[in-house]
Amino acid sequence: MEHIYRPRGVCSREMRVELEDGIIRKVKVIGGCDGNLKGISSLLVGMRAEDAIARLEGIRCGFKNTSCPDQLSIALRECLQKEAN
Repeated sequence: MEHIYRPRGVCSREMRVELEDGIIRKVKVIGGCDGNLKGISSLLVGMRAEDAIARLEGIRCGFKNTSCPDQLSIALRECLQKEAN
């Protein structure tokens, strides 16, 4: 199942996440720091969403209260909730 999330307070414009039984199968981020976000996305594939959330949640970008990784943790949490229903 693909979940589309529109991040807030960061440079990226859209995050697409696919989970299968709580495992991250695909992550695509549109906008933001292309190379860094492609690298993060690649590292997350195959990881349990709960583990990724624990690692990404709360990361800040400069003086912002959030970051693309933090916003990705929100997208993953929403996707987990959708998967549970």
